Amino acid sequence: MLNPTAARPARPIGQWLTTDGTRWWFDSGALALDLAYTGRFDQPERLASAADLAAWLEERFEEVDGTVSDGDLRDALALRDAIAAAAVSASLGEEPSPGDVDIINLYAAIPDIPPSLAGGSRQAGRTRARTAQALSAIAREAVALFSADERERIRECDAADCSFVFYDESRSNNRRWCSMARCGNRAKVRAHRAKKEKEEAVA
Repeated sequence: MLNPTAARPARPIGQWLTTDGTRWWFDSGALALDLAYTGRFDQPERLASAADLAAWLEERFEEVDGTVSDGDLRDALALRDAIAAAAVSASLGEEPSPGDVDIINLYAAIPDIPPSLAGGSRQAGRTRARTAQALSAIAREAVALFSADERERIRECDAADCSFVFYDESRSNNRRWCSMARCGNRAKVRAHRAKKEKEEAVA
């Protein structure tokens, strides 16, 4: 079946985080959740200035013009807070609050970055996208993420000592860990240790 979003460029997903002094790669599974982890969920603030937001967007949207105002930063932080809160609600099997839904819908209603077909001889519209358009693209992804059909794929890491939330984009819909290199491996080590202790106790 033809995918109408195929003309849109794939966006890089995931980012380096530092937890308890250890730097590790967190693939949240969604660009909207990447935004949430720039300062929510007990993460250090990464969008402290308009320049920080410009740099973060440029890593993910090559079309943006790099111009970010203080108003754009306020908009990004408001959208981020709404996405983070909605993600927590979804991970608990709850509906997002009406206020968070309103904020996400507000930004999703702004025109986002239109798809384009390469090879033309004329330039239609702006050659570079505004920050508001990039935020709209993120908000529109959030609308899809928090829809009834997709919400069950947003879950919390299975590790008892981890509360990271991610979107499971695997076909089997069985992702358990925020990161196999982090919580997944620690769980394997604990299981192996418990099995060994049990065998030694029996012997």
